[in-house]
Amino acid sequence: MNQNNKQTLTLASGFTFDYTNLYGDDKVTEKDIAAIESRLTAAHRAIEHMRATGEVRGHLSKDGLPEKVLFTQLPYVREGNLNSPSSLERLQAFSRSIRNNIDAVISFGIGGSFLGNKVLFDVHCGEFWNSKTAEARNGYPKLYFSGNNMDPRRTTELIGHIETEARIKTLHSPNTAYKVMLVVISKSGSTLDTMSTFMVAYDKLKKIGPHIIVEVVAVTDPAAGSGETLLHKLAAGQGWPMFSVPDGVGGRFSVFSEVGLITAACIGLDIEKFLAGARAMDEACLTDNIRHNPAMLNAALKYLAAEKYGRDIEVFMPYADYLKSLAEWYIQLLAESLGKRTDRSGREVFYGRTPIAAVGTTDMHAQTQQHQDGKKDKVVQFIKVAEWDDDPVIPNVFPGAAKLAEISSIRLSQALDAAREANAAALTSDQRFNATIVLPRLNAYHLGELLYLLALSVAYEGELADVDAFDQPGVETYKRILGPRLKELKIQ
Repeated sequence: MNQNNKQTLTLASGFTFDYTNLYGDDKVTEKDIAAIESRLTAAHRAIEHMRATGEVRGHLSKDGLPEKVLFTQLPYVREGNLNSPSSLERLQAFSRSIRNNIDAVISFGIGGSFLGNKVLFDVHCGEFWNSKTAEARNGYPKLYFSGNNMDPRRTTELIGHIETEARIKTLHSPNTAYKVMLVVISKSGSTLDTMSTFMVAYDKLKKIGPHIIVEVVAVTDPAAGSGETLLHKLAAGQGWPMFSVPDGVGGRFSVFSEVGLITAACIGLDIEKFLAGARAMDEACLTDNIRHNPAMLNAALKYLAAEKYGRDIEVFMPYADYLKSLAEWYIQLLAESLGKRTDRSGREVFYGRTPIAAVGTTDMHAQTQQHQDGKKDKVVQFIKVAEWDDDPVIPNVFPGAAKLAEISSIRLSQALDAAREANAAALTSDQRFNATIVLPRLNAYHLGELLYLLALSVAYEGELADVDAFDQPGVETYKRILGPRLKELKIQ
């Protein structure tokens, strides 16, 4: 809709896509959108077909076999779906079982098995979760992440930290053991980064002594029998509980599956509200009217900005500290989905925007010089939180300091939003494209809306660019080189 020259799309929940500074004169125009109308229609039909059947034209697995794409099924909790009433009840039972029982969880995963989980943790828990008392955490355990890099120092220090925590607990309660749960997430069970750090931690923690009890939960390919993966076989042999990395859901889309929901269960995030937000966004995107379909509109504007106006870098800039991990999750989503050498016909196109993570006023002091005066090759995507749970007023504690007195008596959120608006206005004044997504609040429901919007947007853009948004052949290149090198190291 157009209100006071603003171009916004607002959902019933209040979730808003403000594309005023991305559409219009000197930006992506109505004529530009009209020129790709037939392709937008075809893209929407392709997404409808994917929803109904899981089929995506030309999509093959890394083994070269036809593979369904099923992430659009995840928001819908139904028997027979990847998320069913029984699977959610199992997650909730798991959540109840660890509450007031497990002291710490270490989640091992990389890529989609880490990034989405970190977003859920940051938004729900914040930076100081592990410093809070068990009562302040409502009985849920402390949670740490590992396996997302094979860093010897941090891995060793994390193990040492857990050992210290265990000794402190037993010092105060001599007859009580410290319980640590290792959640290892890998579809194949051969993910180098994840499995190597998991094995180091498992071995060292098991050897510390009886004051630490180590439990393991595996999140892996659910197939048993002849199709059984390494981790599934290991978990079955060791008697570890298992959750699923579902077929048809790539890692960057897996936050809505048990891959991400296992973290939600560990921290008490409302899984049903998170999925409800994703479902509401999917339902909003069922229409073929681009003015009312946030994912199609977002995809079309950014596709045209890149292809017609050379804006092939996307700066993803939330104005919230705890959404920095969202920007990092989006980097993987955009890079793996749309960074493609060839289109579906095999023609070299070298498609895709380069994603860059930035955070609010932090990077106004670090990156904005480049955004404002560097090449006009960027779209800046702002994320705004409309209403904060806590929002202090800046006090006038130094009335003699005029510059400080000037900023007193306003809320931190008002200052933050004024900074974002100034940034957007400055960029727009020099024909530098930007848009703003407004979250009514920072909670599970609106987070579900946002993550799902971004996931579905890349599906639409893949159709517009005629590239497979669901494979990642470039990743396999380094893996083919790495494997033999690791074998050489073992021989030495």
